[in-house]
Order: sequence, then C-alpha cells, then structure tokens
Amino acid sequence: MSISGWARRTRRTLLAAGAALSLAAGILVGTATTSTAATQQPCDIYAAGNTPCVAAHSTTRALYAAYNGSLYQVRRASDNTTKDIGVLSAGGYANAAAQDSFCAGTTCVITVVYDQSGRGNNLTQAPAGGAAGGPDNLASATAAPTTLNGHEAYGVYVAAGTGYRNDHTSGIATGDQAEGMYAVLDGTHYNGGCCFDYGNAETSNNDTGNGHMEAIYFGNIKVWGYGSGNGPWVMADLENGLFSGANQGLNANDPTVNDRYLTAMVKGEPNQWAIRAGNAQSGGLSTFYSGARPNVSGYNPMHKEGAIILGIGGDNSKGSAGTFYEGVMTSGYPSDATENAVQANVNAAGYASSSGATGPLAPGSRISLRATTACCTSDYIRHDDADSQVVISAVDSASTAALKGDATWIVRAGLADSSCVSFESANDSGQYLRHSNFQLYLAAGDGSSLFAQDATFCPQSGHNGQGYSFQSDNYPGKYLRHYDYIGYIASDGGSNAWDSATSWSDDTSWLVAAPWA
Repeated sequence: MSISGWARRTRRTLLAAGAALSLAAGILVGTATTSTAATQQPCDIYAAGNTPCVAAHSTTRALYAAYNGSLYQVRRASDNTTKDIGVLSAGGYANAAAQDSFCAGTTCVITVVYDQSGRGNNLTQAPAGGAAGGPDNLASATAAPTTLNGHEAYGVYVAAGTGYRNDHTSGIATGDQAEGMYAVLDGTHYNGGCCFDYGNAETSNNDTGNGHMEAIYFGNIKVWGYGSGNGPWVMADLENGLFSGANQGLNANDPTVNDRYLTAMVKGEPNQWAIRAGNAQSGGLSTFYSGARPNVSGYNPMHKEGAIILGIGGDNSKGSAGTFYEGVMTSGYPSDATENAVQANVNAAGYASSSGATGPLAPGSRISLRATTACCTSDYIRHDDADSQVVISAVDSASTAALKGDATWIVRAGLADSSCVSFESANDSGQYLRHSNFQLYLAAGDGSSLFAQDATFCPQSGHNGQGYSFQSDNYPGKYLRHYDYIGYIASDGGSNAWDSATSWSDDTSWLVAAPWA
C-alpha cells in the first residue's frame, strides 16, 4: 500500500472510530434509564462506520432501530402450519408470546431466520453437501429460551444434525473482498464436532479448497487448529482449516472462552484478518488475533464464495452443537471502534437466562444428580460406557475422570417445553438423557418431536421431601426413578417391576449436587 493510500485509510478509520464511539456513548446513556429498544442497533452502528450490514439474522431482537418486520418463522407439528414471529415494536424485542400461543400444546421448529438487511439473505433448512446428506434437521423453537432486559425470547438451538443455509445471496463478500461478522452465542453449548459456524461459505455445498470460506467457528475441536487451554475457542473456519491465528495448529494467544453469553467476531480483508470476542453481558472486546493471513498455501488471496451458513461447515459437515441468538455480516472491514460500539449495544440488550427453570436447574448449569434412597446416597445418575443405558453408581473424589464426566450433566431448557429441563451429557455433547420403552438411555438428539418429548422432564419438589422429582413430559404420571440401579421413568404402582410402590418416593427424589466434572 502507498503512503497516500495508508493516509486515506487511516483517516477513514479515525472518522469511523469517532462516529462509532459517539454511537456507543449514546447507546450507553440511552439504556441507563430505560429497557426499551435502543435508538441505534448494531446495523445502524456498522452503517455509521461505513461497513453496512449485508445480512442480519436474529430470533431475539431487531438489529436496526427502524426494523419492524419478521425475525423468524416457526412450524408446529400438530398441523404443519407456519407463523412468522416479529418484534413487539420497531427496533425492539421478539414477540415470544406470539410463538408461545401458536405452539401451545404441540412442538415447533424454526423454519426460516429472516434477513433484516432487506437483501433477502434468509436462512432456511440446509440441503445435503459433500460431507453429509440432507436436508438437515431444523432447530426446536423452544430449546434455547433467553431474556433481553426482561423480555422473553428464543435462540436457535443447534444439536448435531441441525443446519441452515443460503446459497443464493446478495451483497456477501466473494473472492478477497473485505467483510466482517459477529454472532452472539451460548458459550456453554458446544462440542468437538465439525463445525458450528456462522458466516461465508461455498455456494455448492462442497469443499472447494483452502480459502473458500470465512466464518466464525465456536467449539473445542482440535483437528485443524486450536487455542490455549481445553477450549472452547472462537476461531475462523477458512475451509480445510480452523484457524486461531497465523499458524496451523496451536496459537496460544487464542484463549479458552465460555461466557454464558458470548460475542464472537471474525473479519477479513486482503492479507489481513482478526478474531475478537467478549462477554456479551458486560465489558469490552479482546483481540485474540490481528494480522496476516495464515501461513499456509491457499489463504492469500482468499477465494470466498458468498453463501451463508449457520450451525454447519461449508460442505454440510453437521456434527456440531451450539446456540445462536443474533449475528450479522458486513460489506467492508469494520474498525475496532465500530465493533466496540456494537459490543456496547449487545451489552445494553440485556441478555440473561430465561426465568423458566432457575437456581441449580437454570439452563447452562452443570450438575450431578444424587440418589436419596437410604441404600444409595453415594450413587449418581450416570451413563454407562459399556452401552447406552443410564444407571446409578457410586462416585467419589477417587473416581476416574471418565466416571466423573459420565455423572455430570448440563441443564438445558426442555427440548419440548422450555419451562421444563433436558439433561445433556457433559462429556458427550449433543447426547441427552431420554426414555425409550420406559427405560433411560443416552442418545443423540435427532430433531424429532418424539425425541424432544422423551428427553424433557419437569421438576417438582421431591416426593420424599428432598431435592427434586422429575416428571416425564409425555408420560405425566411417570418420574425419573432408579430401580435395581437402572434408570427408568416409573409410576407409583403398576404392571412393570420398576413401577413398584416400594421406596417409590425415595427412588424418584434426587438431590442436585455440585458437578463431578
């Protein structure tokens, strides 16, 4: 770049910084005394920084102050009817009550996440690709409840096999063109599968080579690249490589991050790219990498194709897990100051856990469940590595790391009813406690209504006065029970051996304990 070019670019950056910082100040002042929508939203901030949004996706709120359209569409299982879910007011929060009313008594999936930019870059069910068949599963509409300044909303809960895509976009960067993107994610929901992405991908649904993608990745896979600690990490999926810096493999400056709500950013332009991230609830952004393109052939120049993906890799690799609340893609390389202003806006949005289940059973909590029957007070619900059964067995400080992990669960909002809970394995992400023929198993979510109901349990006060009892969502008279050390859902008396009335109250009462892993 020439000296004059450098000067022009520096002046543009400074002007953008001033505009963005002014916007940030206005946002912070405006939200100090009110919980209503801000007068500037993320895409207004990007536009002021001369890097306008060309795609804007959210199921929780408007990303433009003037936006008054639909955020997403849901389809209910009872009659396959669809409904668009909009905002409560222009620039405001999602009308979650409209979804709740429409989906009452049945289950719903998210069929479309609308693009608020006006370019029509909507996300719909991903088709088959080179790595996996399709169409992909659609996300449960109730599995990721949240609040924004006290307003109920729902995110996009991606279990393995779930994915959204648009291969025919408008305005998305191609080739080596500059772009930026951010996403607000659940930093506690991730796995080591490929690949929980949001961003720019191939239009053919196939791996077409190095540098043909530029997307935000979040998870703890280490096959292509990784950061410090055990993960998860915010990285960039550039195709045939998840990069955490200039090098292929370890880049120690990319730290493990697991904030309950996480802002993740990736941006790129000719021979320059960056990763930034921060706690979406409070505080600023940290820059984990900013510099030249990876020192591997094929990434300089880039060969971006301009499709948009959510929850999958560019070739439809769909073994990943994660939760998405909002995100955008821009035309042009945003300044740090513009991104800082966007982060201030995200902070002001007031993301917080839903009020459905609280305390030790709040979504995102890691727990272990201890039996209360006199015989078994050192025993915990765990999955059995020898098979897919769920059992109870003794766990203590001397137990192996594998056993401790098997006895640890992550609480999720109920897959079939967000006021209840589902239990995801802490060391087998994407696999849940579910019943089948009344016995408990560990199984991977398949996106079906039946699975969601089988894996949903509604907490009540413990039948013996201790802890909690967990009622089956689709068999209301049956509760999580241990019988002969095996897990079941059981009624108080019945034709099955595990329905025995003996010790039923004790066997169906569980203490929520500190997680073993």
